[in-house]
Amino acid sequence: MNFDAYARTAVDLVNASLDDLDGLRGLFGEENSWMGGEVVERDLAIFRRAQKRLRDVFEFGTTCRDTEAVAELNALLEAFPVQPRISGHDASDWHMHVTSRGASVSAEFLAGAVWGLAVWLCEYGSARFGVCADERCGNVYLDTSSNNCRRFCSERCATRSHVAAHRARKKEKLLTAV
Repeated sequence: MNFDAYARTAVDLVNASLDDLDGLRGLFGEENSWMGGEVVERDLAIFRRAQKRLRDVFEFGTTCRDTEAVAELNALLEAFPVQPRISGHDASDWHMHVTSRGASVSAEFLAGAVWGLAVWLCEYGSARFGVCADERCGNVYLDTSSNNCRRFCSERCATRSHVAAHRARKKEKLLTAV
């Protein structure tokens, strides 16, 4: 079972634009495209609430508030209980999936996302949850670096932030020289 993939669905959800059903449908990708066809307006509201709660988990982890991150994940695990099942497309491709006991798209997707993030926390600690250090971004990420030093959600944000800091130092140097 690939818990990292499930944890990454939580990251994708927190970073998703959920302005409307089309935005929600964009979250599912190719692997879960069937969900996009079944999602309804009610799911959108559930996803938005879960998005906010999962963002809180990342912020708790980023600020070393492990107890609060665990409490929120436990509450989410209760709200979106999981039921593992064996899945496969032929007799040689059997694998485990984390599914929900509920029938809705939101229950199905969120059960896996919450479970994956909870396993990630137990395996690596909440210090591996991050919120992008670029103030203009705000995306979350899972720190997979070898020494737990990641600060940005992407190379693009890191470069943009470093260039802005360089320009600010250069400008300050020019102003103090005058």
